[in-house]
Amino acid sequence: MGIMRSINESNPAGFILLGFSDYPQLRKVLFVVIIILYLLTVLGNTTIILVSRLEPKLHTPMYFFLSHLSFLDLCFTSSVIPQLLVNLWDPMKPITYGGCVVQLYVSLALGSTECVLLAVMSYDRYVAVCRPLHYTVSVHPRLCMSLASLAWLSRVTTTLVQSTLTLQLPFCGHRQVDHFICEVPVLIKLACVDTTFNEAELFLASILFLIVPFSFILVSYGYIAKAVQRIKSATGRKKAFGTCSSHLMVVIIFYGTIIFMYLQPAKSRSKELGKFVSLFYTVVTPMLNPLIYSLRNKDVKGALKKVLGKILGIHFT
Repeated sequence: MGIMRSINESNPAGFILLGFSDYPQLRKVLFVVIIILYLLTVLGNTTIILVSRLEPKLHTPMYFFLSHLSFLDLCFTSSVIPQLLVNLWDPMKPITYGGCVVQLYVSLALGSTECVLLAVMSYDRYVAVCRPLHYTVSVHPRLCMSLASLAWLSRVTTTLVQSTLTLQLPFCGHRQVDHFICEVPVLIKLACVDTTFNEAELFLASILFLIVPFSFILVSYGYIAKAVQRIKSATGRKKAFGTCSSHLMVVIIFYGTIIFMYLQPAKSRSKELGKFVSLFYTVVTPMLNPLIYSLRNKDVKGALKKVLGKILGIHFT
């Protein structure tokens, strides 16, 4: 309450997210494109969740974690896109401080959770490829639940600290945020005091929750690559790589964009490039995840046909 009161006293009218106001010719196009992407995101991720629950064949650790990833992506995009659409429709409409605070906490927590969850999923793929005979024993349901809980809870404290430190910065009447989302780097850039401590804290948090999980993923795939090389048959190598390729693509897309955004000094970021990078990992990546897993995975496609066949009474060949 003290944080909210101090913020409201210094900026009673809220923030104005400028978004893409510098590109008036693109606003209507982006509005339509983002609505379409959001609908695809909702459809794709909801489908993954339902298929993973309804098809017994997919009651495996991999699809357990995938359903968590899909639910996380649904929550993440839903915390960002409605305000983005409002911003594109009316770029000078302010967002309340309460709305900005909620968006900051929720989007940061969910984005951080995805970093940890993708690392957890790489461990699942490591065991599946490198220790296949011990897979059901090593990755048992209780461990899966514990790892998923770790991913969801790991960033609660750090997110509270990081967001709170950012919101305590004095903005000295500055209300125009040259972005489409209340995000830590852009709010730090808006402050009218020395932000060295905040930038150092953001960099340290990024190291801990971006670089460390990403390094864990790289190590896991290093062992996976060695295990695949030891497989003599080309068919076996292809099958082993197929179990990991979808997850690897998601990791490259997600980490590539978010590391670019968060591992640069706040004062040196390109405003325009930062907007489009943020747009990619907040809007595009959550839409791509279910497409990558469904289009590249025969199990998902087969299960989807089976579930749709039961619902519609149609037999798919």
